[in-house]
Amino acid sequence: MSLGNRIAAELRGDRTIWMIIAVLSLFSLLAVYSASGWEAWRMRGGNTTAMFVGHMIRLAFGLFLVYLCHLLHYRQYQRVAPILILICIPLLAFTLFFGRNVNDAQRWIGFFGFSFQPSEMAKIALIIYIARELTRKQDYISSFKDAFLPIIVPVLIICGLIAPANLSTALVLFVTCILLMFIGRVSAKYIFLLGLLGVVVFAGLVAVGKLYPEADLVRVDTWVSRVQEFLHSEDGGYQVQQAKIAIARGGVIGKGPGNSIIRNFLPYAHADFIYAIICEEYGLLGGTVIMALYVLLFLRNVKLVTKSPKAFGAFLAIGLSLLLTVQALANIAVNVNLVPATGLTLPLISMGGTSMLFTCISLGMILSVSKFIESLE
Repeated sequence: MSLGNRIAAELRGDRTIWMIIAVLSLFSLLAVYSASGWEAWRMRGGNTTAMFVGHMIRLAFGLFLVYLCHLLHYRQYQRVAPILILICIPLLAFTLFFGRNVNDAQRWIGFFGFSFQPSEMAKIALIIYIARELTRKQDYISSFKDAFLPIIVPVLIICGLIAPANLSTALVLFVTCILLMFIGRVSAKYIFLLGLLGVVVFAGLVAVGKLYPEADLVRVDTWVSRVQEFLHSEDGGYQVQQAKIAIARGGVIGKGPGNSIIRNFLPYAHADFIYAIICEEYGLLGGTVIMALYVLLFLRNVKLVTKSPKAFGAFLAIGLSLLLTVQALANIAVNVNLVPATGLTLPLISMGGTSMLFTCISLGMILSVSKFIESLE
């Protein structure tokens, strides 16, 4: 058997999704190596190679997780969903009160020399849990008992615990949950109720932040400053201004790999604003390819839903793909100054540890669903 055939035999599931993962990974390596100069100077005395090697190792481990997760039958994830939720809630609460403060945000916990961002785990856990609950209620969910405690309450708790230190992630997760509930045929009045209660929880967090600013639990001042900067500043603030300059410099075909200049002036160009660097180096063409890949990932999962004979597989695949796509589009919207600045990364492309690994786990779960569907054809 040839090497190509052996690889094809090992990598089961949707070939298009595997292709998307491969192309995004290649973009990640090229873009991070080019964009990490500022961070390398800040953290490692200018050693860009060391940062790139670290990113390459994390990406390789992430791709290994994709492979491992796609080997498991997706029904295994359904069984552990309640356990994951019960683990994530205390982890998020602990992080909120005792987490490490990095870049003025208390999002991390550390152990044995490693840092971990529980919100990334909680995002996946909540999507799996909602997919499980929607599957258990195969009929149209129209009763308060079926919608409130099993679905609405966990969404409010998880998003409410994430929001104080990471509002953008909480909003992306909240929107994804609402869309998944709509797809799962939850009654519109309960979707509206979730939205209304979400506003109430957000107002409560703002009140806590204003009444007890010395506790430094809720980043209300940061939220207000970013919204004001977006609404009242013509250029959107320094970071967004530099991102727009980078995009404008790229033109249609870009300046070529490694030829970015704005990377030297744009903080976090390797993470939150890596899309702007891609546009500078690969132009409108490269930026459009990135957007198209995320949209194609979502569309391939829509196709999986139409083929899946099991409800949980359909809900899991569409929920995880929605989460990745909404986050990607939100990151791109920040880069082009359509929404206020956030701390969202570009899935599978931005340099990161926890975010990268859990993105890969999500993709592995999606491929597990597609592998099962492929076995039925």
